[in-house]
Amino acid sequence: MVRTFAYCRVSTADQSTDNQVREIAAAGFAVEPKRVIEETVSGSVAAMERAGFARLVDRLEAEDVLIVTKLDRLGRNAMDVRATVERLTADGVRVHCLALGGVDLTSAAGKMTMGVLSVVAEFERDLLIERTQAGLTRAKAEGKALGRPSALSRDQQDTVRAQRAAGVSLGVLAKEYGVSRAAIQRIEKRV
Repeated sequence: MVRTFAYCRVSTADQSTDNQVREIAAAGFAVEPKRVIEETVSGSVAAMERAGFARLVDRLEAEDVLIVTKLDRLGRNAMDVRATVERLTADGVRVHCLALGGVDLTSAAGKMTMGVLSVVAEFERDLLIERTQAGLTRAKAEGKALGRPSALSRDQQDTVRAQRAAGVSLGVLAKEYGVSRAAIQRIEKRV
């Protein structure tokens, strides 16, 4: 017997999955309330690392259908979305995406669509990396300091180095300056 599930995800607690649930119903999918999985988690978290989605995958069986309103509900990273769809396909689960015309992502047309989207996403990622690297190179050439500003002034950093050389522990210095032990270690390394 074919069972239909819906996976509805929002990124923050002040958002609601109500619109996604309504959109799935309006598309003609009758999903029992117990088979609507709603989750609040960032799309940057890999699908299988999300508690709700992982429980859903454990419930799914061959011939089941999983409905999502948009691909980004499964994840922002095209590679993660693709791996998730491939895993579900291997388990015999069909995945339908309403934003892509309700296409079954496990069908031939769905696989082609996923392939095109993956290539476009990879291209966009590569462009972003290129722009970021160009910006960092330009900033370095202009003499700009990169990274987060230090929590301690130059004088405080010199004092920390001197105290460490005198044998004062990381924990004592971290507490004294209100920073982490790692911050003290980074100051030591920047000699």
